[in-house]
Amino acid sequence: MALYVQKYGGTSVGSVERIEAVADKLKTFREQGHDLVVVVSAMSGETNRLIGLASQIQAQPNPREMDVLVSTGEQVTIALLCMALDKRGISARSYTGSQVKILTDSVHTKARIRDIEVSRMREDLEAGRVVVVAGFQGVDGHGNITTLGRGGSDTTGVALAAALKADECQIYTDVDGVYTTDPRVVDSARRLDKITFEEMLEMASLGSKVLQIRAVEFAGKYKVPLRVLSSFEDGPGTLITIEDDEAVEKPVISGIAFNRDEAKLTVQGVPDIPGVASRILGPISAANVEVDMIVQNVAADQTTDFTFSVHRNDFDKAEAILQRVAAELGARGVAGDNKIAKVSIVGVGMRSHAGVASKMFDALAKEGINIQMISTSEIKVSVVLAEKYLELAVRALHSEFDLDAPEAVSES
Repeated sequence: MALYVQKYGGTSVGSVERIEAVADKLKTFREQGHDLVVVVSAMSGETNRLIGLASQIQAQPNPREMDVLVSTGEQVTIALLCMALDKRGISARSYTGSQVKILTDSVHTKARIRDIEVSRMREDLEAGRVVVVAGFQGVDGHGNITTLGRGGSDTTGVALAAALKADECQIYTDVDGVYTTDPRVVDSARRLDKITFEEMLEMASLGSKVLQIRAVEFAGKYKVPLRVLSSFEDGPGTLITIEDDEAVEKPVISGIAFNRDEAKLTVQGVPDIPGVASRILGPISAANVEVDMIVQNVAADQTTDFTFSVHRNDFDKAEAILQRVAAELGARGVAGDNKIAKVSIVGVGMRSHAGVASKMFDALAKEGINIQMISTSEIKVSVVLAEKYLELAVRALHSEFDLDAPEAVSES
């Protein structure tokens, strides 16, 4: 018997029929003797519907009132799920974030969790009840409803698992685990049995949409075993956990992440003087534009070309800022490209294997793919390339690093 915190996303509870199916799954766990805390999202499409209602009244609604509005979606789901459990003879009790007392800061629409009161949940668990908690929401020190930002139900689930010292936090979604890459791009992509927090964090930050980054960070910080499973089919899913001694036996690369939403900008002919990087990136940061990869090349005439990448949605804003900055610096001009993509290989095995980057570059060269920018860390190598080559690059790398090969079977 174990204590599981299970989180079900919007598609998993997207209709009454799917809520009934979740209740059937929970009944099976209870019959096996497990204690359950269940975190649910709003029914799929409901949060967007509520935001749409607000936009019909006000272009920029008050953030406090937006939190009051959008938090109602989860309140519907927790009540319906408890009704479905009651119908099956399973004792359950629903809680909003404020009733549990998931205490957050006061930053509306993107609050961060500070503390969680677990006494009421523990009392219910000891009484044999299933505890059903609204994800994505909490309450600040003044009693105001707060929300944790899009995807915040994952964070709620992990935070509750950490507070309750659960045996495992299980994230049920519309996929059956974490794959070596997107199966829609590579048919031979396979589900990973296990991946480390570090690898998952890199995959999430580099474009993999399976889990919210904050949830992975939280799980890693508090060492909460995290498992991604499908709501619609049985299977072992993917366990996300701390690196162990077996990591050295793992493949060098665990997965390939990619992001289509990239753009790059270059300030050409910038004087090569101290502080120039700050003078370029300072106004970009002040405009709340996030910079990703940076490359600087110094020419023989003591000028430099300063290149960096941003999210494609920020391209026009960043380009307008750079035109002004270039004039102030006496640079030759500004060039931009919003048809690029980023491809990354990720794996803790890189720490103990040399030549991983060169192998990646060779594989891309064989396909005639030019690399425009490179960024590395201990466990990842990212490259920027023309967007039209994205899928070809992912398939080539997936094959080069044997990610589509069947798992080795140990001999007994």
